Amino acid sequence: MAGNSIGQLFRLTTFGESHGPAIGGIIDGCPPGLEIDIQRIQSELDRRKPGQSHITTQRKESDTVRILSGIFEGKTLGSPIGFTIDNSDAKSKDYDHLKDVYRPSHADFTYDAKYGIRDHRGGGRSSARETACRVVAGAIARQFLEKTGVDVWAYVSSVGEIELENQYQNVDRSMIEKSIVRCPDQDTSARMITFIEDIRKLGDTVGGTVFCVIQGLPAGIGEPVFDKLNADLAKALVSINAVKAFELGSGVSASKMLGSEHNDQITSLGKTLTNNSGGIQGGISNGEDITMRVTFKPVATIMRDQDSVNAKGETAIASGKGRHDPCVVPRAVPIVEAMCLLTIADHYLRQKAIG
Repeated sequence: MAGNSIGQLFRLTTFGESHGPAIGGIIDGCPPGLEIDIQRIQSELDRRKPGQSHITTQRKESDTVRILSGIFEGKTLGSPIGFTIDNSDAKSKDYDHLKDVYRPSHADFTYDAKYGIRDHRGGGRSSARETACRVVAGAIARQFLEKTGVDVWAYVSSVGEIELENQYQNVDRSMIEKSIVRCPDQDTSARMITFIEDIRKLGDTVGGTVFCVIQGLPAGIGEPVFDKLNADLAKALVSINAVKAFELGSGVSASKMLGSEHNDQITSLGKTLTNNSGGIQGGISNGEDITMRVTFKPVATIMRDQDSVNAKGETAIASGKGRHDPCVVPRAVPIVEAMCLLTIADHYLRQKAIG
């Protein structure tokens, strides 16, 4: 099946299904001699894993990564890094009633239409379970990029209509992981958590937004025309399950501004008075912070009966069962970071390749 790899020089290929024995991946192109802290990789996985709080799915997975190749005595060899993560708490019977029924807004029908066969257990390959592999690769990319001074971090900026008003420059990063919803403002976080709890009791779900920042990336990283840095970031981020929109810098608000308002005045070499461009101009980094908003839809699985059809086109009822997130954004934060890290690592190496 095509479409399972991302990146050109720093490349990740993932494999596995939600309820299969394991998921995993192969990272190709990681430079040799890089010291790798496995525990830091595990810490990133722990931020994404299910069952970490009462507002996430209660599926219990340790998400322990097993490195199979490419790292020896704590350093990368330059050869492919292979890894697996076992699926130890899959409850496939929760999906038996959906074997021939298409769930609204899931990939059930589209996978069947494309391949003529699908794994109905937890969504199979289309499940967000696959994103754990991205987090592993992103954690390795982070340890590479740290050597260059690049930092990538994100937080939840909205859940439903509840939105954090603070600019990211005023965010206390130490507060992000202290909140189970990963919103750095205590009052806003409390409101978000209460809202998610209420939505869950109704058997429904809600969406939200993750704000992400890339700092320390020098000017000149990116490619012209089709491989613009912002285009590759958009592709990487929109490839995450449930993402419906990507905004760079001023984003959609740019449509309401005049050119005289939106233009970023250059105050000195590599510095601008404003950052409406979001750190990228002409598809290439300008040295300013790269700022993005990633918008997630409500989780498609709701604990309510929904009218649907089966594989024969007959009227059917799609009943919500199993363990699911009422809101995906708290666990999406490390996934967003990982996809940005993978994209930046790839473009950084591409720049080095031209001298």
